[in-house]
Amino acid sequence: MKRIFTIITVLISLSLIGIIVIQVSWIKNMVLLREEQIKHNVEESTKMVGNELSQHKGSYASGLNRRGFLSEELGIDLFKPVTIGQRFDVEEIKKRFNKAFLQNNLKDIQFEFGIASFDRLGNNVFEKISPNFINAYEDTLNNFSFNWGLEALSGTAGENLGVNEVLFVVIPNIKGLVLKSLRWKIATSILFTLIILAAFYLTVRTVLRQKKLGEIKNDFINNMTHEFKTPIATISLAVDAMRNEKVINDRQKLSYFSGIIKEENQRMNRQVETILKASQLEKQEVDLNMKPVHVHEVIKDVVDNFTLQLEDKKGRVELSLNAPNDLIEADEVHFSNLVNNLVDNAVKYAKDNAPPVIKLITSSNGKNFTVKIEDNGIGMNRDTVKRIFERFYRAHTGNVHNVKGFGLGLSYVKTVVEAHNGDIKAESTLGKGSSFTIELPLKKA
Repeated sequence: MKRIFTIITVLISLSLIGIIVIQVSWIKNMVLLREEQIKHNVEESTKMVGNELSQHKGSYASGLNRRGFLSEELGIDLFKPVTIGQRFDVEEIKKRFNKAFLQNNLKDIQFEFGIASFDRLGNNVFEKISPNFINAYEDTLNNFSFNWGLEALSGTAGENLGVNEVLFVVIPNIKGLVLKSLRWKIATSILFTLIILAAFYLTVRTVLRQKKLGEIKNDFINNMTHEFKTPIATISLAVDAMRNEKVINDRQKLSYFSGIIKEENQRMNRQVETILKASQLEKQEVDLNMKPVHVHEVIKDVVDNFTLQLEDKKGRVELSLNAPNDLIEADEVHFSNLVNNLVDNAVKYAKDNAPPVIKLITSSNGKNFTVKIEDNGIGMNRDTVKRIFERFYRAHTGNVHNVKGFGLGLSYVKTVVEAHNGDIKAESTLGKGSSFTIELPLKKA
């Protein structure tokens, strides 16, 4: 199963890498194609405007002033053809460009333009330019520029006599313009790629979780078998003993063995109840009987129940009940079980070579009550601390004989704490001990 899962994961990973590579290549080609398309449309628009302006090239100045008389500036200027730059202003040329760009699917495009004239010696002068043309024209790295010669139409009076003129157009930040025009296609492509990656991640995570749940289920079945096998075996031995003729005639022995059977039966009932309660709490099917509870009293009662066990191990409990206010809204039974489970863990996971020392420290502020339970036991590593509140999870404790169970204790504790609108956190150092801090809201006045 593990090998098949690895093969499937590798194959899907290779497929995803291939899809991503193809997507990146497709986006690059799409960007290049769109850039060439925009450049082509800009060139066609410039030619269109240039040809329109060229129709007005080659005409001469009339030499007359506004009153109809000859101008004082006579001479050679009288017969000098008027250039395009002299005939049209910036706004007129800009309107022609906007119209041409609109016809070539370049709506709202930013551009700069200029008209330069060249004399017979090769000198050029920009007669008309848009406000930012010079800066845009000089930035050849980021901007796209195109020029188109303005020539007088054949057969006009100014043919071959007027100065040469060139129309320049610059498109600032051509790459940005391309990406802006493709933003929805690129965004959609990236979105679907992310969806595929998310689906793959969730699939792998689900499979790993199912694998982990399978392992936990097997551990739970093994633990449950052990927990039930011991009392069943004890009951079986007690029943066999009671069939003995000597025991049948001895009322004291009969009472002793029947007491064993009853005790082991109660033990199995408690184990079944533990599983059922944990399941019901997980599904939120248990109605908590909330009422005012003094936490200090609950702690003292729980600690009293462990007196004999601690004396047997020469251990002790240190109480520092410093909270000025210990009144909370709680289900007394479940809250008592919560504290009992934590103290019980501290006793069970004590070191063999050191007496257990368990500290219970309380404090409170205006809103919350806090209780901290510390021990000097075997402790836990970081991985175990991260998982101890998971259902059925049990830390590996080697051959420690007294820590058998279902792995439901701390899961039950966390569920009860959350049912009381509280919070619990665990801290531990391997070989030095553990501490659990519970924070619960105080009862409102």
